[in-house]
Amino acid sequence: MKELKIVTPILSVSYDELSDSDRRLVDAARKMTYKSYSPYSRFSVGAAILLDNDVVVTGSNQENVAYPSGICAERSAAFYAGANYPEAHFMAIAIAARGTDGEEITDPISPCGACRQALAEYEQLAGHDVKVILAGHDSIYIVPSVKSLMPLAFIDFA
Repeated sequence: MKELKIVTPILSVSYDELSDSDRRLVDAARKMTYKSYSPYSRFSVGAAILLDNDVVVTGSNQENVAYPSGICAERSAAFYAGANYPEAHFMAIAIAARGTDGEEITDPISPCGACRQALAEYEQLAGHDVKVILAGHDSIYIVPSVKSLMPLAFIDFA
């Protein structure tokens, strides 16, 4: 028997320590939390994806009373990017959220498993690591890649 250790490198930074490009993504993700349709959970999530053509594509969670017919912010943005910019590759994604009190959450949240799996495929299609920026009010985490969030992702589908 052999024990394997999986380590997820996470850089904790303040907003002021972000690059201009990363700030642009975090601002766009935070703005998208206000476009969320989340009357059931009252938990609003926004995502912003930077493409290699310098376009920023955004999305927000969209709920439906016929749960699980809704979609998360990350997949909303990713699928829009894939449909409208099929030649472009993902460079980075930022994710932000507001809680049931309507205020930005204190600590960052990370994507759900379904979003991690979808983002892992876009990362594989890009052929390089896609940076993940998780934004909370008090701290921001930078993860170097989607695979860092989901190291045992199902990506051998070819």
